[in-house]
Amino acid sequence: MINQTYEKLLSLKLHKMAEIYKEQCNNQAFKELSFDERLALMVDEEVNDKYNNLVTGIQRRSKIKMMNAALEDIQYYPDRELDKELIMKLSTCSYIDDHINVIVIGATGSGKTYIVSALGNAACKKAKVVKYIRLPDLLFELDQARRNGKYKPKLRLYARAEVLIIDEFLLNPTTQEQQGDILELLELRYDSHTTIIASQFTPDGWHKNLGGGAIADAILDRIVSSSYTIHIKGDKSMRTRKKD
Repeated sequence: MINQTYEKLLSLKLHKMAEIYKEQCNNQAFKELSFDERLALMVDEEVNDKYNNLVTGIQRRSKIKMMNAALEDIQYYPDRELDKELIMKLSTCSYIDDHINVIVIGATGSGKTYIVSALGNAACKKAKVVKYIRLPDLLFELDQARRNGKYKPKLRLYARAEVLIIDEFLLNPTTQEQQGDILELLELRYDSHTTIIASQFTPDGWHKNLGGGAIADAILDRIVSSSYTIHIKGDKSMRTRKKD
């Protein structure tokens, strides 16, 4: 009877519940618990297992660069001048439901990628669909998709992500076609999804690398108009003190 119940739980894909059920049957200590208590333990373990598998899958598909980055591990050294209150607010992920963007600005080696990765990992734990990509890679993918007649599906792939993390944003001047790609993607995401951006430059620098015209104005409007900004001060020497 025990084996039949165990096999039925497995057939229903309740693997963790089946594991705990067998453990309860083989451990005398569980016999002291009521039926409801034993059932609650099995259900809790199954729910936790499915949640952990869900988060692991989301995180794997997100391709976040630093999978172990965590907001709670960020170091608030005085010379970094990080806004701890803002980062703690972002840790709740409520900004995602409100479709607010996040801009992280700092010099090379200041820890931008760590912070955006930590924000992405926090979003994964809330079961949000997250995607991470460097802007040069994104523009290359869209260009290749255009050549292969798959531009729209590729664009929708990134447009649908609840959280899109774009690293190395506008470090170099862009072509008119690339500017159009960036605008099209941000237009699809505007006021419906959250975009997290990491860059060495402030929006003024982006404007210049976007040609400084009407398209540049439109792109900045779709990012900056509804966003939080994290400025990271200091220099590369801080990286030798802590992993972020």
